[in-house]
Amino acid sequence: MTTMNDSEQILKIYTDGACKGNPGVGGWGAILKYGNTTKEIKGFSKESTNNIMELTAVIRALETLNRSCKIIITTDSNYVKNGITDWINNWKINGWKTAKKQPVKNKDLWMTLDKLVSTHTITWKWIKGHSGHPENERADQLANEAILSKE
Repeated sequence: MTTMNDSEQILKIYTDGACKGNPGVGGWGAILKYGNTTKEIKGFSKESTNNIMELTAVIRALETLNRSCKIIITTDSNYVKNGITDWINNWKINGWKTAKKQPVKNKDLWMTLDKLVSTHTITWKWIKGHSGHPENERADQLANEAILSKE
């Protein structure tokens, strides 16, 4: 994990995924904050899982960037945070197999995320979901709005 100097301008990304049923109808939301600028994005999937939506939120946020950035990504998903900071290296060494020799679920999304994070300097932060964190609550709201509007 990389630490960053507080005086540097840092992009802050907050993400969340949601699913009505698991699997079921899914949505994801992300908030990107840089200085005084805030951008919100969201999306929908007819058939998904909560973990896929959590991964998709981070991927879509990173895909909006057009240059290398210093980023703090805040997620309420230990699956995403631990997967990209800890588990992925062993998955790659073991031919995309888990410690129990099972194929890694959502391999395509993990490969995409791995490629995207390689171009940035990222600090990952986990927060407890639905604990009153304003940006996490808003990302959750965006994900659920996407499910309701099917957009």
